Amino acid sequence: MTVYIMCFILFLVGLYGVLTRRNMIKIVIGFSIMEFSCFLFLAMIGYIENGLAPILKEEMENPVYVDPLPQAMVLTAIVIGLATTALLLAIAIRIYKKYGTFDIRKVNELKG
Repeated sequence: MTVYIMCFILFLVGLYGVLTRRNMIKIVIGFSIMEFSCFLFLAMIGYIENGLAPILKEEMENPVYVDPLPQAMVLTAIVIGLATTALLLAIAIRIYKKYGTFDIRKVNELKG
């Protein structure tokens, strides 16, 4: 149960970084922390203590298997998260090249 609470706290730390920071790079890092907390939460949903990989063997009696679906979802989400982070960083770099700053408030003031 404490792992789920830690995932929620990690999500809140990322959300705090997104909502309170003005630097676009720090906002992207906050989004990455939020994504990581979701990945950790999904991976922990499928965890079973003393669980085995879901490979069927005939010599085992009443084995307890780990659910592979959350693990597959996390692998897919990691790829999507990487693409999202790359896109956010590319946008931040383009804004920096145009305005010369990563500060969102200054970019908003320079807008013509």
